Amino acid sequence: MTDDAPQSLSDRLRSLKPRDFEVATRAAIAVAVPMFILLALDRLDLAAYASFGAMTALYGRSEPYRVRLRSAGIAAVGLVLSVGLGTILAATGAANLIVAAALVVVIVGGLIAAAVYGLFPPTPLFFVFGLLVCAALPTPPEQVPLRIGLAAASAAFALAITMSGWLLRRAGREGDAGWFQQLSRSPQVRWAAVRESALWVAVAQNVFGALLAGAIATSIGIGHPYWAVVSVIAVIPPPHARHSISRAVHRIVGTAVGVVVTGALLFPEPPPIAIVIAVVIAQFCAEILVGRHYGAALVFVTPLALGVAHLASPLPVGTLLVDRLLETALGAAIGLLLVLAARWISPRGRTP
Repeated sequence: MTDDAPQSLSDRLRSLKPRDFEVATRAAIAVAVPMFILLALDRLDLAAYASFGAMTALYGRSEPYRVRLRSAGIAAVGLVLSVGLGTILAATGAANLIVAAALVVVIVGGLIAAAVYGLFPPTPLFFVFGLLVCAALPTPPEQVPLRIGLAAASAAFALAITMSGWLLRRAGREGDAGWFQQLSRSPQVRWAAVRESALWVAVAQNVFGALLAGAIATSIGIGHPYWAVVSVIAVIPPPHARHSISRAVHRIVGTAVGVVVTGALLFPEPPPIAIVIAVVIAQFCAEILVGRHYGAALVFVTPLALGVAHLASPLPVGTLLVDRLLETALGAAIGLLLVLAARWISPRGRTP
C-alpha cells in the first residue's frame, strides 16, 4: 500500500475549486485585520495572541452555516481557552511539570472535542500550539486580561468572517458550479466516539509523543521546544486515519524549504509592515495548499509561524531558523516512530 496517491503537485493545484479560494481568503482576512491593527498601534509584540484567535477561520470548511457556527464556535472557545491557560502559566512562572500537565489536558480535550463534534482539522494541533507558545512568552501579570481579551476579540472576528459567506450565498444560487457550490460536509455530534478505542489510541500516541519530544528538546537546550511538540502532533494521524509515514517526510522537507524562504525574508531585516504582509500571504497560500500537498503547505506555514514569532519576540534570525529546523526534525522523527509502531501493531495501517 502506498502512502500517497500518484498525483503531482501541479495536478493537485489544477483540482482546486472556488471554495478553496474562499476558505483561504477568509483565513487571510481573519489574520490580516488584527495584525494591521496591532501594527498601527505599535503592539506587534502581541501578534501571537491575535494570530491564534484568527485560527478560528480554519474550521468549518464546506459545512452548512448552522453546522459551521457550531464547529467554528467550538474551535474559537478551544483556542481562547488554550491561549488563556498558556498566558496564565506564563504570568505565574509555572514549572515545566505544570505546563506538561496543561499540555496533556489540552491534547485530550482537543481530541475528544474533534471526535465528538467532527471538527476539521481533526487534531489538537492549533490548541497545543496556542497553549505552548503563550506559555513561553514573558507575560507581566497585569497584561493577562489584555492578551486573553485580544485572542478572544480576534477569534470573534474570525468567526464573523467564517460566517460571512451566508450573506453572499443568499444572493447566489446554492449548487452553482462556480462560487456557490453546495456545502456538503455535515458532521454529526457523536458522543459514542468517546468509547471508541481508536480515539484513545490517538490520545496515547499524542500524549506520549508530545511529552517525550518536549522533554528531549528541553534537556538538550534547543530554543523553542514547543516546535518539537507541535511537530509530533502534526505527524500523528487522527483517529480512524491511515498511519502514513509520508506526513513526517513532508513535515521535515517542507519545513527545511520553508526555513530557506524565511531566511530570504528575514535576513534583510525588512520593516514590520513587510513581515505582516508576508504573514498574510503565507496564510493564504498555506490554506490553499494544505488540503492538496502537506509538504508544499509547510513551505508557507514555516515563514508564517516564524514571521509571527519574530514580530512577537525578535531573536537573531539564524538562531530562530536553526531552532525551527532542529526541533521539527526531532518532533517529526518521534512522530514517525509512533506511526511505525501503530502500523506494526495494525498491519493494515488503519484502525477499524
